[in-house]
Amino acid sequence: MNDTTHPATRVAAQDWAALTDDLDEYGNALTGQLLTPEQCHRIAALYDEDDRFRTTIDMARHRFGSGQYRYFTHELPDVVRELREAFYPRLLPVARDWAEKLGRPAPWPDTLGEWMAMCHAAGQSKSAQILLRYGPGDWNALHRDVFGDMLFPLQVVIGLDTPGTDFTGGEFIMTEQRPRAQSRGSSTTLPQGHGLIFTTRDRPVASKRGWSTGPMRHGVSTVRSGRRRTLGLVFHDAK
Repeated sequence: MNDTTHPATRVAAQDWAALTDDLDEYGNALTGQLLTPEQCHRIAALYDEDDRFRTTIDMARHRFGSGQYRYFTHELPDVVRELREAFYPRLLPVARDWAEKLGRPAPWPDTLGEWMAMCHAAGQSKSAQILLRYGPGDWNALHRDVFGDMLFPLQVVIGLDTPGTDFTGGEFIMTEQRPRAQSRGSSTTLPQGHGLIFTTRDRPVASKRGWSTGPMRHGVSTVRSGRRRTLGLVFHDAK
């Protein structure tokens, strides 16, 4: 892997001023390419290596939608570990800014390792990194990835397949409850190797009274054909 295909290099090369503006305005932001097609294929192929995962979730069984996802163990593949470590310091200023606007504590230290230690000390010690797989007719219900009191307000999903070629449908969808207004929805088609940074639970929304809380949920629209696979990066662990 050369410098131009190294995940940390590509994360650092993103236009972080523009991404921050999009996060502040919409609660989500689409990055440029983070992974090559070859890297995407290698990550997607991990799905069938049982020993890499701590558990498998059938979404229909739990009434989460339809499809399947697997939680990695803490022995993360190098590329997944490097992506998390590269994203955390870039997202940290946004997290702290949002906390200040909403008058909330900002418990996140400067390094991901310190934050993970805090999560584990609070009883959230299970890996929350996810590999998701959808086939025709599968979908993901609107939800939030909140696993306990230790919460990081942003996360990332990375597309591993090519929309329009490997699958159709399967847009990433978000809804936001606006203060004293109807909910607002958005949809994003996730290109292969690109990431979508999005709100875990809620975000600050400007109002006449200052800053209000805008609750947000995310999900995936119905896959009409083919196979859609994604990598989910979560910056807090689960109970």
